[in-house]
Amino acid sequence: MKAMKIVKKTLGIAGLAYAGLFCVFYFDLDGKLLYYVVEPFMKNHFDNMKRRDPHTVPYEQIEHEYMK
Repeated sequence: MKAMKIVKKTLGIAGLAYAGLFCVFYFDLDGKLLYYVVEPFMKNHFDNMKRRDPHTVPYEQIEHEYMK
């Protein structure tokens, strides 16, 4: 009797997990999360990064700096 309860509970949890994962797949929730939440955050983060201007580097330093 106790083993049957454990089996039923395990199958119930597995069924809920399967249904949840199917909903994520069917409605493309992972892609929507990336597009609407992660991508704007990453764009904001990387657009505000300080970068040096490669046009201000003299030609003599370009070969020494980049060609190692």
